[in-house]
Amino acid sequence: MKTLLESDPDIEVIGLARNGFEAVEMAKELYPDVVTMDVIMPEKDGFEALKEIVENAIAPVIMVSIVTQENSQEALEALEIGAFDYVPKPEKSTISIMDIREELISKVKSAAHYSKSTPLLKLLKKKKTEVKSSSGEKAFPGEFYAVAIGISTGGPKSIYDVLPLLPENINAAVFLVQHMPPSFTRGYAERLDKNCKLKVVEAEEGIPVKPGMVYVGKGGYHLKLKKLNDTEYAIHLSKVPKHMFMPSVDVMMDAVLEVFGEKTIGVLMTGMGDDGANAMARIKKAGGYTIAESEETAVVFGMPQKAIELGGANVILPSHRIAEEITKICQL
Repeated sequence: MKTLLESDPDIEVIGLARNGFEAVEMAKELYPDVVTMDVIMPEKDGFEALKEIVENAIAPVIMVSIVTQENSQEALEALEIGAFDYVPKPEKSTISIMDIREELISKVKSAAHYSKSTPLLKLLKKKKTEVKSSSGEKAFPGEFYAVAIGISTGGPKSIYDVLPLLPENINAAVFLVQHMPPSFTRGYAERLDKNCKLKVVEAEEGIPVKPGMVYVGKGGYHLKLKKLNDTEYAIHLSKVPKHMFMPSVDVMMDAVLEVFGEKTIGVLMTGMGDDGANAMARIKKAGGYTIAESEETAVVFGMPQKAIELGGANVILPSHRIAEEITKICQL
């Protein structure tokens, strides 16, 4: 690993830890720009060490392990604890560790630019005593708001600055698109549900749209809406249009705007590229309300920055203030 990382002239390895306990102690002492760490380690495993590094806001962590294969629950768990990203170690002996060089170096460099924010572990551990409402009494979209949230790189951690802080009785339905492989989104929704006051589900065809619900875009499909009758709408999953991202933030936000109009609240958070930026501008122009995450907390200030440049943000806020702003608007 040391040889692999230092094969890039911009990277210097300043410490080598033999186990999880040593990794935490060295991180506290050396304060590196980035920590790379396995999950399977003696004395203290990678998840335990990751939690401690996140709690102390020492440095962004990239998990590099056989167990963090693409789409694995271990990879998702690492991201939700607070890992910046993960890189799967080769499972087969015929594949060289050097085969992950490009991916690892790219992610280490991205992590080096990560702006440390308030640790979110307490939110992950928090047990809710409130009884969640699985449906609302109101059905007509004109009677409640729609919160359309787009998020990408760094999102599995950053979203915990927002969703768990939304009140159970909020007068809104929430639509969330997180760029994520198809096999991840169901488990992602289930884990969010355990840590939020609102009911969180993976979007499925025909689910009624109601306040007090969070609909997570299903991987491989666009998250849209369809009219059932004069007073009811439901989730519609679509493969159209062809897009780099499935689901796409732009497509989801446009679909929500078409139904909810000026009662649409667009939120664009951390992520590379510009998915959602154009839709944010359209929401604002139509009389809705838009919130862009500020650079100080965005892991990657790409998507929100583009929305700001296009004039698509009513306000620019750090992630930990977004839930408060959403709640305030929904009460107006």
